[in-house]
Amino acid sequence: MIQALRDALRLPDLRRRLFYTLLILVIFRLVSHVPVPGIDRVALQQLLEGTGGASQLFNLLDLLSGGAVANYSIMASGVYPYINAQIIFQLLIPVIPALQRLSEEGEAGQRKINQWTYYLTIPMAALQAWGQAQFFTSATSGRPILPRFGFGQAEHVLPTVAVLVAMTAGTMFAIWLGDLISEQGIGNGLSLIIFGGIVARTPYNLQRIWVSDGVGGLLFFLALTAVTVFVIVYVQEGERRIVVQYGKRVRGRRMYGGGSTYIPLRVNMAGMIPLIFAQSILTFPAVIAQFFARSQNPSVANLATSMMTFFSGGGTEWSTVLLYGLFYFAAVVGFTFFYTFVLIEQQNLPETLQKQGGFIPGIRPGKRTADYINGVYRRITLVGALFLGGVAVLPYGTQLLMNTRVLLIQSTGLLIVVGVVVDTMRQLEAQLLMRHYEGFL
Repeated sequence: MIQALRDALRLPDLRRRLFYTLLILVIFRLVSHVPVPGIDRVALQQLLEGTGGASQLFNLLDLLSGGAVANYSIMASGVYPYINAQIIFQLLIPVIPALQRLSEEGEAGQRKINQWTYYLTIPMAALQAWGQAQFFTSATSGRPILPRFGFGQAEHVLPTVAVLVAMTAGTMFAIWLGDLISEQGIGNGLSLIIFGGIVARTPYNLQRIWVSDGVGGLLFFLALTAVTVFVIVYVQEGERRIVVQYGKRVRGRRMYGGGSTYIPLRVNMAGMIPLIFAQSILTFPAVIAQFFARSQNPSVANLATSMMTFFSGGGTEWSTVLLYGLFYFAAVVGFTFFYTFVLIEQQNLPETLQKQGGFIPGIRPGKRTADYINGVYRRITLVGALFLGGVAVLPYGTQLLMNTRVLLIQSTGLLIVVGVVVDTMRQLEAQLLMRHYEGFL
């Protein structure tokens, strides 16, 4: 790997791409420290260090935005409005005939859809900025993060508009930086931006582990991170290959087709999506309970406080931590099966094979092929679901053993980091193989 990296740096084109990617990531990290107008840093710090439902959701959004939420910068919304806009168009294309015809027009049609996606991103970014600021402003128990936010008073209109415009512009700037990396750098630009934010917080986590657990704890967490990365790579790259045979067809005097290939069914097809779904669902009751925590009724206030502590994962007793870990594990496993089979339905592999004249040896086309593929997916998805569940509850396991939940990189972040690194290595490998060098993999 080191030798391959040296070979990549010797090539002027690859060296320019690598340094260009690094430059864009540095620019993103610098802009991520530019706060929105009118932010109250003391209230922001209190929310970031809290253990309530709002604080847990705040930290989750901080992870997904690449660390920009921790400073409540103009990039606090991250690139997710653009990703949501892409998902909306993917769902609308099969439903709206005009969009479906446009998607079949090749590069020109795809360019038009991408242009509309950017247009949809702007109002979605403004809406997310409004909802995010409104929620965290109202959810804080003490002083609000944005004291002059809202359209309720005339003197707050301009500060509110300034916040929304700044955050929307920050989102579009982050998307533009990601596109620059994808076009002129190495790797997927949007993924690398999130990756850069996650890795940037590693020195801070190292310091916290050093202070709380000493050298022994630091060595333990370094070893734990290395083992976790190895397991993630091993499982993420695991796949079950189903052999597919194609029949021969005779047209005139020539014979076409024939031969065999395979369908690679990945063990973890869902990626990190089930982790996000499970954490969002479990955090939601804590967010709702936070609005009742200041009730005048002592019973309601105590119940709301207990729900906030449990569903935000902020408990310290071993029984509470163990029970929440089991809930989290079950939610991740369930969402993994759900999301995987949604993706299977969208792919419709049996019908695609039948149209292309392919078949699985020993299995009849049609329903028998669909039942066989679904059966294989159920078995390998069980392994992937248990793997994701184990990665998800890893911080709670360390809390039971060492009374700390601080890891070098959180479980969701590790999945992102490993996925981005593997994808970038593959792109470098392709570039090197084009120039007759040995690659990483």
